[in-house]
Amino acid sequence: MKIIADAATCVGSGQCVFTEPGLFDQSEDEGTVVVLDAEPTGDLLLRKAREAVDNCPAQALSLAE
Repeated sequence: MKIIADAATCVGSGQCVFTEPGLFDQSEDEGTVVVLDAEPTGDLLLRKAREAVDNCPAQALSLAE
């Protein structure tokens, strides 16, 4: 599974970072999403990645197989 982030769509709410700071961060300059681990492994991280995608208010995150 791969995390895809669209920084141009991101509104900088930080919900992804709150969901899983091991997978996501925010850029210093614009506050937009930065993916720290684009291909997470393990059930917990995959579940957190899905949760972050679902919670993103701008729909800037998606998952690809």
